[in-house]
Amino acid sequence: MVERVPPHAAQPRSRLRVLLASGAAALGLAAASVVPGVPLGAASPQQAQAADSGRTTLTVAVAQSVDSLSPFLAQKLMSTSLTRLMYDFLTNYDAKDNHAIPGLATKWEPSADKLTWTYTIRSNSKWSDGQQATAEDAAWTFNKIMTDEAAGQANGSFVTNFKKVTAPSPTKLVIELKEPQATMAALDVPIVPKHLWDKVGDFSKFNNDTKFPIVGNGPFILTDYKVDQYVKLKANKDFWRGSPKFDEVVFKTYKDQDAAVAALRKGEVSFVAGSPALTPAQANSLKGEKNIKVNEGPGRRFFALATNPGAQTKDGKKFGNGNKALLDLKVRQALFLSIDRDTLIDKVFQGHAVNGAGYIPPRFPAYKWEPSADQKLGYDPAKAAKLLDQAGYKLKGDQRVGKDGKPLDLRILCHATDPNDKAIGKYLKEWWGKLGIGLKVDCLDDVSVPWYAGEYDLAFDGWSVNPDPDFVLGIHTCAALPVKAKESATTDDFICDKTYDELYKKQLAEYDPAKRADIVKQMQSWLYDSGYMNVIAYPNAVEAYRTDQIKSITTMPEAAGNIYGQDGYWSWWSAVPAGSGDGTDSDSDSGSSSTGVVIGIVVVVVVLAGGGFLLMRRRRTTADDRE
Repeated sequence: MVERVPPHAAQPRSRLRVLLASGAAALGLAAASVVPGVPLGAASPQQAQAADSGRTTLTVAVAQSVDSLSPFLAQKLMSTSLTRLMYDFLTNYDAKDNHAIPGLATKWEPSADKLTWTYTIRSNSKWSDGQQATAEDAAWTFNKIMTDEAAGQANGSFVTNFKKVTAPSPTKLVIELKEPQATMAALDVPIVPKHLWDKVGDFSKFNNDTKFPIVGNGPFILTDYKVDQYVKLKANKDFWRGSPKFDEVVFKTYKDQDAAVAALRKGEVSFVAGSPALTPAQANSLKGEKNIKVNEGPGRRFFALATNPGAQTKDGKKFGNGNKALLDLKVRQALFLSIDRDTLIDKVFQGHAVNGAGYIPPRFPAYKWEPSADQKLGYDPAKAAKLLDQAGYKLKGDQRVGKDGKPLDLRILCHATDPNDKAIGKYLKEWWGKLGIGLKVDCLDDVSVPWYAGEYDLAFDGWSVNPDPDFVLGIHTCAALPVKAKESATTDDFICDKTYDELYKKQLAEYDPAKRADIVKQMQSWLYDSGYMNVIAYPNAVEAYRTDQIKSITTMPEAAGNIYGQDGYWSWWSAVPAGSGDGTDSDSDSGSSSTGVVIGIVVVVVVLAGGGFLLMRRRRTTADDRE
């Protein structure tokens, strides 16, 4: 799974941004969402009752909406983060260095030709309705994704190379491949209970949000959900890795990020993730505040501009109304040449980000790529103007006009919940205006509607990238295009190119880490040169929590990483309530025991495990993900 920030990180599968908790139901929940520690204000009757019962609740303020609670459809970071809490995956990622560790599978072994993989399924995992989780559940999950187009919407890219999946016994899962696949230790697919999901009819319409509690086998059980208000989960006391320390986790949505920060100050929420991060002003205002800790580390997201290269279906049918001027590479390059990245890092991100280049953030150094001096599209307005002239868009007065006599006016999709989108939109309007290009900034709560319809020219884009880059690269393949016009799909922005597709297949089949990394860098170079996407920055993860409610919590990576939107469930599973004497976890398999937050900058080593790099994915939507 991954996350995204445009329409689906991306989330994160990895575009990636969220909403407001409102109404009486939300207010009632807020009153009942008591967290350990001494509240700042007088306790309500509900709070007093919860305190008397000894229940501990961790309340997380988020900005992004849930697109679906079905793991077959969920693509936003908020949604895919929930599925990580609700369901187990075959493998997980160690919080220290991202290497593959046991999940539902205790071990995984390839055949000599690496075309058959055998997974040993643990015998101590149960569904929350009491039934045993088995290899049959995993086989059914993968087979459903392989055979049902609707069920493959979110995670279909993981199984396109699968030939056959069987469960010879309750503890043995066998996956046969058509060709070698380097991501077999990183199949980021939530495993669901067959005995319930095999009753689902149309997977495209089933959002898994009508019957609670939702049966799962992850560290938490989802017990209640109100659209754009809250998601409520309780600890799974029978989780094989050990029960979470908090009895309950509540994700409460805020459309206004300042309101979420104010709620943190008042002690109404335990943690604020931002949209997707706190603004520099918000973070600075919280630093030094009593009982509040600001956590900042290198992020796993990129912030980019995406152009509409011409929306199309898999069979080549064109749709949408993207400006045809953007079909010209010279025009796309001119736009990017007129962006002063240093100014954006300094004025908008205020130093809480680094300059962007390739799709893979520096947090994953094995895949980090930068353009050569000749390739680089640095800030050069004069060169941008020449390219526009060459493309046939001459200045007429203060406007660029095409050969058809029409002015060059563009639209850009903006996430209403992301302050960075709005701020950068103002700069672009000014810079492109100096070139004679008009720009309309369309800030919407849900950009996915016009995005999937192809009714945009440009968009602020971003994905949360996983330790393995396969998913975030796969969203630009022809296979990711929608089957029908205006349908939801995993495509990031309708890119389809034979050269890129061949590189994608080549990296997927390459087991040698160094050789695979080189191919991944070639893919990033191709994307950069194509001008369809341009990565502006890699924002830091900036978030905050109350130390009088949360005693300790694990970041990922542990030595300077993020808490919200991890490549796993370590943060909420490890969080220790304030006032608790419990400062250690009971994880024997995770290879991860620390629950303290350490702020600093470290280089993350991506470890090859089981013959394949780790992988995590994200999806399309707002500032957290698309996943």
